[in-house]
Amino acid sequence: MNTPALETERLILRKWERADIDALFALLRDEEVNTFLPWFPVKSREEAERFYEERFASQYQKPCAYHYAVCLKKDGVPAGYVNLSGIDGARDLGYGLCKAQWHQGIVTEACRAVIAQLKKDGIPFVTATHDVNNPRSGGVMQNLGMQYQYSYEELVQPKNVLVTFRLYQLNLDGDSGRVYREYWDASAVHYVEQDVPRPRTQKQLGRPNSLDM
Repeated sequence: MNTPALETERLILRKWERADIDALFALLRDEEVNTFLPWFPVKSREEAERFYEERFASQYQKPCAYHYAVCLKKDGVPAGYVNLSGIDGARDLGYGLCKAQWHQGIVTEACRAVIAQLKKDGIPFVTATHDVNNPRSGGVMQNLGMQYQYSYEELVQPKNVLVTFRLYQLNLDGDSGRVYREYWDASAVHYVEQDVPRPRTQKQLGRPNSLDM
């Protein structure tokens, strides 16, 4: 249950390896790709190596984790990542993709495969959040069938920026009434927006969408 390899029509999802550092560096140093992420773009290959050790290699030592490199089958080189941050409490799905592969539905395809594995492994639910100024990320969540639950403010570090997030959730065990409330309870400013788009229907989920990452 630690990042088992997955395959989709176009992708191989696997653990990050030390041999992937150059691809990871290219992903992490791109300012546009990292605009809405909590960390600053890395400035050197050495920083990318530390990122790999702290955020990937260390996770692979645990009994259970899900931290994927998203690789195109055509070349096997990581073009992005899909992570699940935590398996207790919040189970936040996170993702990123190099700019050259945007608007092709790659992140949606990768996340669907990961969510299917999570359900198979008995993970009861998945959450995900996005900055309200980054609606494309919310579009991915809607494509995955995730339901908007609420919005909240958080001071994000190390950027020290106050961000309004929208939280989405997908219950995998049939408990349709479950809502993860920790972020709501921790934030002094929280509310439910009335005009957030609803997830696409199951029929629509199978269609390619130019807004997909």
